[in-house]
Amino acid sequence: MAFDGIVLRAVTHELNETILGGRVDKIYQPLPRDLLLTVRNQGRNYRLLLSANPTFPRVYLTERYKGQNPTEPPMFCMLLRKHFEGGRITKIEQVGNERILLFNVENRDELGDVSEKQLVVEIMGRHSNIILLDPQTKRILDGIVHVNFGTSRHREVLPGRTYVAPPEQEKISPFEETTSGFFAKRQPDESPFEKFLVNNYSGISPLIGRELVHRLQEPPLAPSHLADNEWDVFNNFVESLRQHHYLPTVVIDQEGKPKAFSAIKLSHLAGTVQEWESISACMEQFFEEKSWRDTVRQKAGDIERILVSELEKDRNKIAKFKESIQEAAEADKYRVWGELITASLYQLEKGQTEARVTNFYEEEMPEVVIPLDPQLSPLENAQAYFKKYNKVKKSIPILEEQIQQTTEQITYLEGVLQMLSTAGLQDLEEIREELEQEGILKATRKPGGQKKKQAASQPERFRSSDGIDIYVGKNNKQNDYLTMKMAHSADTWLHTKDIPGSHVVIRAKDVPETTLLEAAQLAAYFSKARESSQVPVDYTLIKNVWKPNGAKPGMVLYEAQKTLYVTPDPSAVEKLKI
Repeated sequence: MAFDGIVLRAVTHELNETILGGRVDKIYQPLPRDLLLTVRNQGRNYRLLLSANPTFPRVYLTERYKGQNPTEPPMFCMLLRKHFEGGRITKIEQVGNERILLFNVENRDELGDVSEKQLVVEIMGRHSNIILLDPQTKRILDGIVHVNFGTSRHREVLPGRTYVAPPEQEKISPFEETTSGFFAKRQPDESPFEKFLVNNYSGISPLIGRELVHRLQEPPLAPSHLADNEWDVFNNFVESLRQHHYLPTVVIDQEGKPKAFSAIKLSHLAGTVQEWESISACMEQFFEEKSWRDTVRQKAGDIERILVSELEKDRNKIAKFKESIQEAAEADKYRVWGELITASLYQLEKGQTEARVTNFYEEEMPEVVIPLDPQLSPLENAQAYFKKYNKVKKSIPILEEQIQQTTEQITYLEGVLQMLSTAGLQDLEEIREELEQEGILKATRKPGGQKKKQAASQPERFRSSDGIDIYVGKNNKQNDYLTMKMAHSADTWLHTKDIPGSHVVIRAKDVPETTLLEAAQLAAYFSKARESSQVPVDYTLIKNVWKPNGAKPGMVLYEAQKTLYVTPDPSAVEKLKI
């Protein structure tokens, strides 16, 4: 990633051309560090994304942002709405050539007086932040990320504190450089040209440094001195940007994934080059899938760690239960000891610590030594062994029942774990809610208020080559809804045989063989056996599927099934998407 000062300069220019002077209509905070502002200007609506994501911080106009608004807006979002909604954007300015962007919004306060507030967007990797402050006093009203001196020794970002800019890097803006200044820096500096540029000029990333090095080798530049070449390349680069001549570019690798982008032409990288008229469209192409996958991966990872821990606990439980059953299986000796003591009462006395008696239950009738409690009489010792025998024997059915319950829990957890691999953001929220209801995760409801119920997401719809709709549940809520409510009795239901996976339903009475195979492909792909070959998939009619009383979410029983075998193919699944 190269969201450098040059990219932010292009973004700032585009925002000044599109939303400066516009009215802020709506503000949302779909994710903890993402803000989405709807701005109305010149008869058009624009959606502005401001993100302090530690992995993919960014600012641009978006048309395809996937984040969904939470049912309850976070506090920072509510504060922004108070000061910005209905207000007019009066200034959009980049600080020097740094990755800091300022938004000034003019609005009326509760008394009807016009006041101006400033939003500072700092694109600083994992230290990125979005800070609301009073531009007159520089007092912080709040930040999307709170920072104290325990986190940063340079400054605090907390309500009521005075805003302190990030530490300066002792670089100058390339737009302020002169010919003499350039040569004064360059002549004693023998470092490579790329490193020289990055170390001396703000906003120039290693990516741009490598691009300018590449331009040194291109004709028609061929003066006698390398330093003259370097100045010409640097000066041409700066003058083009001074005139706001940008060429937003994305480079695509051999796998079809974006690997680099910039506001200037990138000619030094191998790959397919895509050029865009808009820097926002260019960045959205680069960031959309990357940032979305990262967000989903992070949320899924949090749940996955808990599930893996629970699975390990349950597997350890089963091992202990089996060990206890093994011990219980050997409990028959306590009954024998009790009977041998009873048969030898005439030769035993209270106070003995052991009894040496003949074991007439064995063919060779060996002598056995039975431990005794000297505080008990021989008869009481015999009764104690009978009691211990009965207790151990009664524990076996209980242990077997616990093994069955724990095995069902393991199957359930493995199913949820598999669903995390294909879940979207809303799917993950429903999975989290389900796990909270099952007591596996702690409830995240805020004290003093009930959590608003979100509309349930729908199973994902695919279409077969024969034009028939196929539905796939992406979590257990969707599975239950799809199988028990949405599907008709004559629809065909599919699921991987004895393998955790999604419920799949073909919405048709007469199912062609091609559609059946494609639905089986989906069932295998959305299962734990995705990377396997010849995956067994059961199929039957919905009328043969039922949910037992008390069964966990997504758990069903079925009968009259047939089985076919398929090998999951991601490209085949992609073709079925609508």
